[in-house]
Amino acid sequence: MCGICGKLNFDREEPVDPNLLQRMTDLLHHRGPDGGGEYLSGPIGLGHRRLSIIDLNTGDQPMCNEDGTVWVVYNGEIYNFLELRLQLQARGHKFKSSTDTEVIVHLYEELGEESVARLRGMFAFALWDESKKFLLLARDRVGIKPLYYVNTGKALVFGSEIKSLIADPSVERQINPRAIDRFLTYYYLPGKETLLEGIFKLDPGHYLIVRNGQILVRQYWDLQFPSNSGEIDFEDAVTELRSLLRRTVKDHMISDVPVGVLLSGGVDSTGVLRYAVEEAGKPVHTFTIGFDSQGFADERPFARLASKHYGTQHNEITMTAEDFRDFLPKYVWHMEEPVCEPPAVALYFVARLARQSAVKVLLSGEGGDEAFGGYQNYRNLLILEKLKSILGSARGVLRNAFQIMDMAGWKRFELYGNLVEPELAEYYLSRTATPFTGFNSIKDILYTNEFKQTLRSHQSNKSIDHPDDQRANSLFKQKVSRSILNQMLYMDTKTWLPDDLLVKADKMTMATSVELRVPLLDFQVLEFAASLPQHFKVFGWSTKRLLKAALAESVPSEILTRKKTGFPVPYQNWIRKELKDFFADTITAPGNFLRSYFKKEQLVKLFQMQNQGANRSKELFCLLVLELWHREFLSKTH
Repeated sequence: MCGICGKLNFDREEPVDPNLLQRMTDLLHHRGPDGGGEYLSGPIGLGHRRLSIIDLNTGDQPMCNEDGTVWVVYNGEIYNFLELRLQLQARGHKFKSSTDTEVIVHLYEELGEESVARLRGMFAFALWDESKKFLLLARDRVGIKPLYYVNTGKALVFGSEIKSLIADPSVERQINPRAIDRFLTYYYLPGKETLLEGIFKLDPGHYLIVRNGQILVRQYWDLQFPSNSGEIDFEDAVTELRSLLRRTVKDHMISDVPVGVLLSGGVDSTGVLRYAVEEAGKPVHTFTIGFDSQGFADERPFARLASKHYGTQHNEITMTAEDFRDFLPKYVWHMEEPVCEPPAVALYFVARLARQSAVKVLLSGEGGDEAFGGYQNYRNLLILEKLKSILGSARGVLRNAFQIMDMAGWKRFELYGNLVEPELAEYYLSRTATPFTGFNSIKDILYTNEFKQTLRSHQSNKSIDHPDDQRANSLFKQKVSRSILNQMLYMDTKTWLPDDLLVKADKMTMATSVELRVPLLDFQVLEFAASLPQHFKVFGWSTKRLLKAALAESVPSEILTRKKTGFPVPYQNWIRKELKDFFADTITAPGNFLRSYFKKEQLVKLFQMQNQGANRSKELFCLLVLELWHREFLSKTH
């Protein structure tokens, strides 16, 4: 696991400044504290920071082929590299290391840009073909590893993190107003855009090539949901999934340094632990976190139960409100993209605990919900959409029923009652239906007139009080034959997963120089899950049906049957109590950046609503993140 960066000048006579490349590389030191390297040749410069995981002695980068005509810098792990290495050696390729990095170089020599599709793993890399003056950037299928780029008009600048790009003075730090509006709609930034105009994320499952100053982006993989799931028997599917999980976890444990497991006490992480213990053949280190807050559910008892069941060396840490507050500026600096993910802060602390315990690699259960239908939201929306389909034009009856349930004390009316009229593709990206979203919006009230005008000039014919659903519609239309559940799973795999969950997973663990691996997001696992009938995933009130059946023989029943809680952090309690003044002072401070977009009196009103009992914690956290992001990236040079 590493950090990569680089620059390609379109003018072949203009060399890359070595001092610039050094600055870019230095800003990625946390991603690779074990070493660094650079390759400079005329218009190209490649930078690398190394976290040594495989081949500790001879795996330094940039790495080249035998005659020095192909160079690569790479971040990630290729889990089928041993198989590929044997095939390449049989074709006459000579290897000087035992690292997976070198496989990329020789595979490119054989297949060119088509080599990307042969790689199984998590990766982002930049490859330079000196003889052809050809640059190839590639990102793994689901976006586990990040890769950003910007076209300045004179050069392509790229890197694992945005901070390395903006080290180049030719890259302007100009705010993208559309991204601010989109962030307040979705609580993250789905799609290619970032908060800085012109800086983009390379989409998962895509690669980018630069030849003669021309930039072309191509897709090499997409998750397919077959319209016919075949005649597979449920018990046969259970057996096949067990075999797949055993093989996948084994592959994800390839390492020359200790491997631990991030343990939440939920089904997914416990399932990963079950196979990791089997493969390790010795006690595995597990890590979990709890919180110093009264009246809040503690995950640790379930993690302890799993640890005792599998005989692990268990490690715990407790996070306080002060820990949470003090880390927030660093949280924003490391995340780079605005993401409303308080659990990401907790992930940093538990990853740091692993690093302090001499564990460099962690396995996580991330992705099990998106693959096998684990969110309660899937079940609830399936039921809602079925009722809407049955009622047709009379669906207003359903809304009336929800209102009656609301008066009787049902707490979910605001969410599901607002989803009765619109179609799935119109609301799914913003399905949380919070006050920032289109169905119950306060954005029109919150925004200044000047910011409204700025938005209108950037997005003609779009209302600022409605979510931008173009991406949702386009994704749904691509796979019109899928079931409703598969439509939601596909949407989340393309948006919520890479642009929220995985950016958090990468940035927070790499901030502590720890590599996080996600076996349940191996593309073979995803493709197997996608091939299954809908009722193998969600059936009645049951979610993640097949995965739970596959783990039933080995995972404690208390974990399999517990109510899903995610990775909760008591930030709502803290905003009401210990951190109340900190949030208020930061968000409403005179002269802060938020005043450029929002009316002061409306910001104050949000706090009043919070103090009067309404839950506006998520909105306040979003605003705090946005303010701190401006301070970190616009007012500091670092």
